[in-house]
Amino acid sequence: MKKIYFLSSCSTCQRILKENELEKKGFEMQDIKTNPISAIQLDELKKLAGTYESLFSRRAIKYKELGLKDKALTEKEIRNLILTEYTFLKRQVIIYKSEIFIGSEKKTIETIKRGLK
Repeated sequence: MKKIYFLSSCSTCQRILKENELEKKGFEMQDIKTNPISAIQLDELKKLAGTYESLFSRRAIKYKELGLKDKALTEKEIRNLILTEYTFLKRQVIIYKSEIFIGSEKKTIETIKRGLK
């Protein structure tokens, strides 16, 4: 499988996609704002990632607005938050074969560059 979950309005996502020419490498692209992630898709991502928490973005504005910083969230609560608000999915999520790459940290991007050549 070759798929990318991203946010088209996110400049970091745009930069990473462009720098690595991922759109030209035959990836299926899903903009999570216009085409929200489904429960089935999220559960598949969790199988690859190990936890919903690893897919959860604590940088989302809603995270602070909802006062989630001071709460101990369960996996079920995290799953529901991601499904109800697209900004809670850490971006970008890249599926390549049986591997998952989550987020935009420098280490993750370097791994993507090496793994997709």
